[in-house]
Amino acid sequence: MNATIAKLALQALLGRRRFFLLLAFPVLLVGLVALVTALTDGEAAFELLPGLGYPLVLPLVAILAASSVLGPEVDDGSIVYLLAKPVNRYAVAFSKWLVALAATLAAGSLPILLAALLTGDAGRAWALFVGAVVAGTAYSALFLAISAVTRHAVIASLMFVLIWESLLGNLFTGIAWLSIGQWGLRVGHELSDQLPDPASLPWAIGASLVVTVVGVWFAGDRLRSFTLRGED
Repeated sequence: MNATIAKLALQALLGRRRFFLLLAFPVLLVGLVALVTALTDGEAAFELLPGLGYPLVLPLVAILAASSVLGPEVDDGSIVYLLAKPVNRYAVAFSKWLVALAATLAAGSLPILLAALLTGDAGRAWALFVGAVVAGTAYSALFLAISAVTRHAVIASLMFVLIWESLLGNLFTGIAWLSIGQWGLRVGHELSDQLPDPASLPWAIGASLVVTVVGVWFAGDRLRSFTLRGED
């Protein structure tokens, strides 16, 4: 990890309008769960979290975080000035991923825990949180890789989330084997059987690790192949 790169990435994340969107999604999620809990009961409110928090709010937060720490530099070409320095490209990618991961966990996974606690069952709330950490880790690495490969990273990532994770993931149970959000839910199921059990545990853990490692490695490899003209 390079502390200077991480600091620059954090400044880029906090200094953009996307930061306010990053906060808006978790606030809306917690507020919605609190409202449903007050109007109905905790059970009805809890159903919103695996159905809305995992396939939509968590990946949206990860998209904003990953695209903010790397995407703007790719868009305006300033990434080439950073890459002209004698800094290991994989260290750059890893440092930026750590910042994106921290933002994803703070603004995505932690609000899911807070919202789940509002429903009244601490056991399943912590299970949901552990699963959200697993899913958020993989999401941040995947979207960082997408940000390194295209100037339209936000659009490409949104297409993945809305079509694959949300739409098809809810229509076809077989998609769970290839859904990051479902992998997280499967890990959480080990701590609370009130969470869905969409895939096998070894697969969920292994697939999450592969996506995380390959995503960060690919981002570094992509940065390594950048030319000084910033072509992508």
